[in-house]
Amino acid sequence: MRTFPHFIELAVTLSLLGVAFAAPNCTPGEWIDLASIPTPRQEHGTAAIDNTTIAVLGGILNDGDASFSTDLLQLYDIATDTWSAGAPAPYKVNHPNVAAVNDKLYLVGGLTEGPVTPGLSMNWVASKLCYVYDLATDTWSDLAPMPNGTERGSAIVGVRGEMIYVAGGMTVLQPEYQDAVDSVISFNTTSGAWQRLVSAAAEIPESRQHATGSVIGQSFYVVGGRRYGKTNTFDTVFELDLDDQEAGWKVSSGHMPTRRGGIAGGAVGSDFYVFGGEGNPDTSTGIFNQSEVFDTRSQTWLELKPMPVPRHGTQAAVLGDRVYIPGGGLQQDGKKVIGPDGAVTYHNPTTHFDAYCA
Repeated sequence: MRTFPHFIELAVTLSLLGVAFAAPNCTPGEWIDLASIPTPRQEHGTAAIDNTTIAVLGGILNDGDASFSTDLLQLYDIATDTWSAGAPAPYKVNHPNVAAVNDKLYLVGGLTEGPVTPGLSMNWVASKLCYVYDLATDTWSDLAPMPNGTERGSAIVGVRGEMIYVAGGMTVLQPEYQDAVDSVISFNTTSGAWQRLVSAAAEIPESRQHATGSVIGQSFYVVGGRRYGKTNTFDTVFELDLDDQEAGWKVSSGHMPTRRGGIAGGAVGSDFYVFGGEGNPDTSTGIFNQSEVFDTRSQTWLELKPMPVPRHGTQAAVLGDRVYIPGGGLQQDGKKVIGPDGAVTYHNPTTHFDAYCA
């Protein structure tokens, strides 16, 4: 079982202040329940802003009759296992692209409510608006917007040093139509400027959205995801060496055991963990409970203990040896599900919050 010095220092400080401390360690391979999110939500962004805070931004709420985007920012304090509210985002957004760099939270586009269109119950379109949140001052500041034609939501985001990399995603999501893009761009958090990658690295091998990924070492990984629909899913792993971008993207020989989209994932050391997803034809809810891990050194996959509460439409954040997974949807969006009490639902966001112990 691993131990982390910053958690020990925090525990001592909190103990002196008389504050209860939530032990950071847990049994590898097990799931632990944490304090529920105050508001049930899905299709939100998640990031670890610093060594003690998990941020949950935007997403979709449901009032029983309709679903709608939100600007809510809620902050989870690991030490006390409690939630608090942060300053709302500058705009209401779902499927946001978020990242944390130097203890600040970056919102780099996402999907917003599009024009009301007859016959469409949902019309979400990509926004290019970008902002940064300072936890210390609880304030948002505007950033340079995404360049014209590169706006997207549901992208795969990776961080290395001062750079944020944004790959794939989607520009429109409607009940019967959704697209997928293959472009890759980057944002320099020091200069505040967007940068295009060299041509060999500027596109992933195939368009993807509702995938997951991360930077591990010097490589940016894009894992799983889908194109144009919930059931058009993939088990692929794309890899880009950020120190040799001229070599372009590679496709790993290791394929995810269960192909799916709407997944959450996070890296612990050289391993990348993937959880949940939607579009499962073998369950009444359409949700996957699979937990799988990719060893980037051997390029092989291993199946893990399933999610106790299967979900999709969430993101994961990693601190230490825990992969934190807040909220998400308990059923495939738009799928008719009849509950034990006979109630019919088409969306079912949850407040459930747990973590996997790597």
